[in-house]
Amino acid sequence: MAEVGPGDRQPTPVFFYGLEPGDEVSVEIEAGKTLVIRCLAVGEAEDEGIARVFFELNGQPRRIKVRYRHAAATAVSHPKADPGNANHVAAPMPGMVATVAVEQGQKVVTGDLLLTIEAMKMETAIRAERDGEIKTVTAGAGTQVDAKDLLVEFA
Repeated sequence: MAEVGPGDRQPTPVFFYGLEPGDEVSVEIEAGKTLVIRCLAVGEAEDEGIARVFFELNGQPRRIKVRYRHAAATAVSHPKADPGNANHVAAPMPGMVATVAVEQGQKVVTGDLLLTIEAMKMETAIRAERDGEIKTVTAGAGTQVDAKDLLVEFA
C-alpha cells in the first residue's frame, strides 16, 4: 500500500475528496515542474478496505493500492486472541474457515476437532489442546481470518 506524502501541493478538494474516474488535475511540485494526474478507474475494495486505483501520471499509466475510505468503515476486523490467555484458540495462519465442528456450550476433550481452515487449497485442522467447554465460537464457516484472530474461546 502506498505511503502518503506531503499533500500541500494539491488543490484542497483533491486532498479531501480525491479524484473520481475521468477527473484530471495539474499539480505544480516546484517552479517549472507540473504533474498531470488523471484518474482512470477505482477498483472494488477488498475485505480490508484496500482498493486499486488506476491513473495516468503525465500520460503514463500507473496503478496503486490505497485505503478506500468508503469501504474502510465497513471492513470487517476480527478480535485477536490473547496469547497469554489459555482459553483462547487463535488462527495459526490466514485463510478461510471451511468447517466448524463445535458450538457454544459443547464439551470437548483433548484432540477433538474444533474447526478447519483452508488456505491455498490445503486444509488445516484445529484441534482442542485441552479438555473443556466451548464458551464462544467467533468465526463461522466461510469467514476469512488472519493469523492470530480469535476462533474459539473456552469457558
